[in-house]
Amino acid sequence: MPEIKDELDRKLIAILQANAREPVSSISRRLGVPRSTVQERISRLERNGVIAGYTVILGDDHATRPVQALVMLSVSQQISKELTQRLESYPEIRSCMTISGEFDLCLVVEPSRLEELDDLLDEIATIPGIQRTRSSIVLSQRFVRQRKTLSTAFLNAPI
Repeated sequence: MPEIKDELDRKLIAILQANAREPVSSISRRLGVPRSTVQERISRLERNGVIAGYTVILGDDHATRPVQALVMLSVSQQISKELTQRLESYPEIRSCMTISGEFDLCLVVEPSRLEELDDLLDEIATIPGIQRTRSSIVLSQRFVRQRKTLSTAFLNAPI
């Protein structure tokens, strides 16, 4: 299992989560440790799998933002596992969550065009075990909180 050694690792990870492109020299100044220490720790965290990779978060440009829809599914309980495996095969389905209430599953679907969404919804409705569906197209996102495993509060904690 990947290991975080100490508070310095936690602070380093929090800095990288906020800005993975921050220069090592800047990080070393913020943490009050030598550049070589920061570089060695980043290398170790990558090698041990604590840091699995880095990503790009795109801006909110209408031209590049895909269509997004929330699709609620009511399903036959006895085939839930098989159904989940089938849904997982669709690359347009970004996530599948079990939920309580009137429906059993909630899908986040992101096709590149509305026509693809229409076709996908028709196809999903024909999957054995789907009793009924309800979908809503996302018009805009007011804010998105990125899930972080370590709090940026570690940045201000003493080492």
